[in-house]
Amino acid sequence: MSERLDVTIPLPDGVTLAAWLYLPDGDRPAAGITMAHGFGGTRYHDIAPIAERISNAGYAVLLHDHRNFGDSGGTPRHDINPDQQIEDWRRVTTYLSARDEVDANRVGIWGTSYAGGHALVLAATDRRLKAVFAQVPTISGYQSGLRRVAPDQVARVEAIFAADELAQLNGEAPRMQAFVSDDPAVNAQYRQPEAIQMYLHPRQGLPDGLWENAMTVQSNRRARAYEPSIWVPRIAPTPLMMLVATHDDVAPTDLALAAYTGAGEPKELVLMDGGHFSPYNTQFELSTEAAIRHFDRYLS
Repeated sequence: MSERLDVTIPLPDGVTLAAWLYLPDGDRPAAGITMAHGFGGTRYHDIAPIAERISNAGYAVLLHDHRNFGDSGGTPRHDINPDQQIEDWRRVTTYLSARDEVDANRVGIWGTSYAGGHALVLAATDRRLKAVFAQVPTISGYQSGLRRVAPDQVARVEAIFAADELAQLNGEAPRMQAFVSDDPAVNAQYRQPEAIQMYLHPRQGLPDGLWENAMTVQSNRRARAYEPSIWVPRIAPTPLMMLVATHDDVAPTDLALAAYTGAGEPKELVLMDGGHFSPYNTQFELSTEAAIRHFDRYLS
């Protein structure tokens, strides 16, 4: 069984990231895996059991909260900037690689959803990472946005973004919207029942005050411009495994398959029956065992 430590990672701008470091049994330095959750998720949102399972397979696993979320520092709270999250993640990789318990020559990255997109970018731009596992990854914010926002609603959405920027120019705080809601009248990022369940009622529970159902409007604007797809052909020769859901309406299946086709070798595709949130519950065993198999092949 692995041991879990609470650790903190200082960033150059003074923000501190909170993380759990899972250490496997054994005396020699282990291969390391750096992990993070997707869009607005924290360590408490059904991801810790995955980290624990991977660590029990013999890996030192570092699972961090992105800045502005969970136990990590940073303001404004619940603001998502993919470029900043990626830059922070490079520092997390440095921290993990520098631990005495970790073999710095055997470090891999695991990302899911939005952070799956981050993992693709990092694998293409940071050769310290020797293997990448991207689970239901964000591929194209632009293409996804075209499908999620009806043509007759585009002008309304753009007006919301513009009004928020003008309000901030005039000294107001960033405007907020919901992460999840089943109320059509509420401006929300996700409406799927599985998303509502995961965000609001994760299986391990949420500490009081740690997370609220609110995100900055600008997080949505940035998401629509986020394009990990351009980096996928540049990942090789770092070994890539992509886990793609057959009925993914958040990170659309066809976009992921097209991106995978453009990736260089070595690569492996795992096609999983289910939707975007299936890896955390009904397909937990399949998705987690696939990741372990990939890391065993390239980091052992």
